[in-house]
Amino acid sequence: MRRAVTSLVSSALLVVAPITARGDTPPAHRADDVDEAIDQKLAVWRFDALGIDPELVARLETLFRMELDRLDKQPMPSRRDIDRAITGDARECTGEDRCLAAIGKKLGVDVIIAGTVGQLGDNYVLTVKAVDVATARALQRIQSDPLRGQPDELIEGVRVAAYRLLAPGQLHGAIQVQTDLIGASVALDGQAIGTTPLPRNGVIGKLPLGKHQLSVTAPGYPEPYQDTVEVHFQKVSPVVVRLIPSTQVIGSGRIEQVERRPFYSRTWFLVAAGVAAVGLGAAVRYGLGHVKACHFDARGNASGC
Repeated sequence: MRRAVTSLVSSALLVVAPITARGDTPPAHRADDVDEAIDQKLAVWRFDALGIDPELVARLETLFRMELDRLDKQPMPSRRDIDRAITGDARECTGEDRCLAAIGKKLGVDVIIAGTVGQLGDNYVLTVKAVDVATARALQRIQSDPLRGQPDELIEGVRVAAYRLLAPGQLHGAIQVQTDLIGASVALDGQAIGTTPLPRNGVIGKLPLGKHQLSVTAPGYPEPYQDTVEVHFQKVSPVVVRLIPSTQVIGSGRIEQVERRPFYSRTWFLVAAGVAAVGLGAAVRYGLGHVKACHFDARGNASGC
């Protein structure tokens, strides 16, 4: 499974590389471009593997570097540049603040970054910290939520970690409201956004990552549209909004309660019962009128029947 994940992450890097390189136009699915680049000169020392395939960690480190390179105004030293500049005992640094600061001074950077990728069951956890080279003190330290082994989640987790570490204000995504309604009121998390059609082709940008409550109401539509929408990093989450008008009803639009009377109280049953009673009475009278009298002698013999 690890080899499969490593292979998929490697393939994804081929797609991400031209996207994150400087001077390239961001793809249409991105919510927003980088808001503000970082002025400080950065360098990434390395990511250490904790119980995980080192090749996969190296791929994730490459992706992390690419994302930071997109954030930083100044060019970052490459992995090859670092390997050439750092030799001897300095290469044994495992993430302590002082040795990281010493490496940063040799590289001539302001902030140096190091991290680890560990495996927790079927999940991965990324821990990254940034150290100020001048003071040899940690500026920021973050730990990702457990990431599943799917390449898409690993890649997004690494990219989010880069922004959380150095540009948390740029962690956002967007929602696109897709509807043919005119004049519908759109609200997000209880705050009014506007009426449809919304500007920017219905895109509500620069939203914090996570779940948001979308509500759309319109005159003539008794039931509002309500949904929970997940916002992902630098992506647009499309939402198709449809409302049912109040004039649209199924059948009569009413529920009518019908009382069922017992069959013996219905008219047809009473008429049939009356006819049957008359017929029975006539038959009885007819039979009584044709009864013959019989006489019995002392021996019990009948006569006259």
